[in-house]
Amino acid sequence: MKITGAQAVVECLKENKVEVVFGYPGGAILPVYDSLIASGIHHVLVRNEQGAAHNASGYARVTGKVGVCIATSGPGATNLITGIATAYMDSIPIVAITGQVSLQMIGRDVFQEVDITGAIEPFCKHSYLVKDAEEIPRIMAEAFYIARSGRPGPVLIDIPKDVAQQQMHYKYPSKVELRGYKPTIAGHPLQIKKVVQAIGDCTKPMICVGGGVISANACEEVLTLAEMIQAPVVNTLMGKGAFPEKHFLYAGMVGQHGSAAANKAVSQSDLLIILGARLGDRATGNVEHFAARAKIIHIDVDPAEIGKNVSTKIPIVGDIKHTLGQLIKHQPTRMENDWANQVAQWKKNLAYPYTEEPSLNPRDILRKLSGMVDPQKTILVTDVGQHQMWAGSHYRVERPRSFISSGGLGTMGYGLPAAIGAKIGDREKEIILLTGDGSFQMSVQELAVLMQEDIPVKIVLFNNNALGMVRELQQHYCESRYYQVYLKGNPDFGKLVNAYGIPSIKVEHPEGVADGLRQLLESKTSILIELAIDVHDNVIPCSK
Repeated sequence: MKITGAQAVVECLKENKVEVVFGYPGGAILPVYDSLIASGIHHVLVRNEQGAAHNASGYARVTGKVGVCIATSGPGATNLITGIATAYMDSIPIVAITGQVSLQMIGRDVFQEVDITGAIEPFCKHSYLVKDAEEIPRIMAEAFYIARSGRPGPVLIDIPKDVAQQQMHYKYPSKVELRGYKPTIAGHPLQIKKVVQAIGDCTKPMICVGGGVISANACEEVLTLAEMIQAPVVNTLMGKGAFPEKHFLYAGMVGQHGSAAANKAVSQSDLLIILGARLGDRATGNVEHFAARAKIIHIDVDPAEIGKNVSTKIPIVGDIKHTLGQLIKHQPTRMENDWANQVAQWKKNLAYPYTEEPSLNPRDILRKLSGMVDPQKTILVTDVGQHQMWAGSHYRVERPRSFISSGGLGTMGYGLPAAIGAKIGDREKEIILLTGDGSFQMSVQELAVLMQEDIPVKIVLFNNNALGMVRELQQHYCESRYYQVYLKGNPDFGKLVNAYGIPSIKVEHPEGVADGLRQLLESKTSILIELAIDVHDNVIPCSK
């Protein structure tokens, strides 16, 4: 029996157990949309294609599944690029399907034609331009395999309209074989033995967890190893949630915006085990001084990340979960000493002095909020800016896949659509969006999707009427020459969300914070709380 290429796309989505897709229709992708009608796959209509990619990212990060987004040719496809690049930097599995003009029209600059496979090349694991409908089952199978295997990431499939309309014989491949693409799963046994020896020789071990631990579902193995060798644990922003923050061995977030105790412990350590982290500049600061006294072990499924930013003594390429399983079987031990207690004492002595008094200080607000929610049933999604860094250090997370943020690319406007994708991915969890007045306005149109899908997302908006992080950087590095950072045209955010049928709360005085947060958490519908914070409040205190 013959079907069209577009119908084959839908059948392939079913083969991969796709239940929901996020997208926006247009002329070149119409055959696929026509085939989706009776498919049983739920389609979420976004208001901008970038939102579809961020939806898919939030969905993938919460569920561990591959997120799917769809757009038409031309501007539809180019609008996906920022969302795809965001997923690429954070290693999030996405399959993006785009429409394209007919094959014979490609290269003629016809209406809504762009070379999307060429444009997206630096920002995805792989891309396909489908030239024959018969190739669709193979390409779709490969795309999903590439997206979720090894170091996860986005894959794009560009389908010309005439190919989508072409008749073909459908047969989904029973297995995927890609020459030259075979991610390493097991760590090399000799390298594992070197790690065991290094642990036995050390006195001040530390473990640094990144987003790769969460992607590999290796959190239990990290906990076992940390307790086995009594090594304090720090995380990067993407690794938040990979280790329970109430645990005695948890030392905090590392890096420029991390905790003093975490950074001090890393600087004093003599062995640093890095797990699934690329260690970008925000995590290391001046790389020459990062863990300068430590022998560094780096375990990652992506060999390109090992030694790229930090010199590594013992590199191991392999899946984090599998490789830690190998290591744990050796039952590594080290000489007992007071190192873990020392780090715990630093954590206590150097902790930020939270107050129980009414406060509009964002740190106090986030600590209060994290104490009011059920950590097992709540997912915090952040936008990008000062609020994101405050959340990284002051909002407690106890389980993986419950802190969602744009780490690598730092994409403003990520939060709201990612929160929508997260809620659709796990409707049983409470989704809280933490955003700022700058980031919120970059994707505010996606509020319509909340109402369209009838899903509740609790929105916490920090409003300082400024691009706070840029202002902070200008204060530190431009001698307080503030330029183009004050958002004087800000709307009345309460009226703005009310226009979408969403209730709002505005808090301008410290005494209203606790009651406002209670109203937010007790609401059964989407709701916004706007908190007026001081524009002078920085993530990193400034002497001026």
